[in-house]
Amino acid sequence: MGSLRTLLLWGVLSALLPAAAPRAPVLLPVAASHAPVHGQVGGSVLLEAERPAGFQVREAIWRSLWPSEELLATFFRGSPETLYRSRFLGRAQLHSNLSLELQSLESGDSGNFSVLLVDTGGRARTRVLQLKVYDSVPRPVVQVFIAAPGDAHPPKTCQVFLSCWAPNISDITYSWRREGPTDFGIEPSGLFTDGQVLRVSLGPGDKSVAYSCIVSNPVSWDLATITPWESCLREAGKSYRDVLLVVLPVSLLLTLAGLLSAWHSYYSGKKHKNVCADRVAPETENSLV
Repeated sequence: MGSLRTLLLWGVLSALLPAAAPRAPVLLPVAASHAPVHGQVGGSVLLEAERPAGFQVREAIWRSLWPSEELLATFFRGSPETLYRSRFLGRAQLHSNLSLELQSLESGDSGNFSVLLVDTGGRARTRVLQLKVYDSVPRPVVQVFIAAPGDAHPPKTCQVFLSCWAPNISDITYSWRREGPTDFGIEPSGLFTDGQVLRVSLGPGDKSVAYSCIVSNPVSWDLATITPWESCLREAGKSYRDVLLVVLPVSLLLTLAGLLSAWHSYYSGKKHKNVCADRVAPETENSLV
């Protein structure tokens, strides 16, 4: 299948080459691996032709290979042309150095592209490029989870898990940085879930220590910074409030239930005593008669 496409391509190229060409083009080796190119949604990217030194280009053909095969741009007899029916129609620009610029990128523009260059001596050179279009990285969200339960007083040490998450995006890398004049670094043993979660141990001397979560991809990055000791203090206050808001109402409820039970017992006993007295009185009267 690949050889058939090559023959068809050379058929088109031969028809467009001047009839006076002394010999058929000689195809130079294709690059062994696809050259990676990164682009950002909404931006533009330049696919470089990379002409070797002394290579005088006479013709050039730019194509999309995957996910669909499309003709994007050509250069024949000194005239560039980009008005071909493809998904890049109106978004492709061929520069004077024969590099191809793709504009207003979309996530679906990722794929493989090739450029075929033919010099004045009939030699041909092919280059394949692999374009990956990424979304712009949003600001991440950092949450703090306290590992050790707090008490009613400020804790001496606080085990903290920092969880970082970037919404609605994939293909990103997570990393952490401890802010301050001195870079202490982050211990790899404290990282979990591919760097998305960081575990740190804090003390009263770390009240002002801040940690930043950095999310990035090949074209953009963003970060969020948090001071986790504040959450340790809130956790201690939360435990104290739990005593007031949970334990105290339960105690009051139990006390009230006890009072109601005692009152019910007292009232029931008094009522029973009155009934017995009422029964004894008629019996006494009858005996006297």
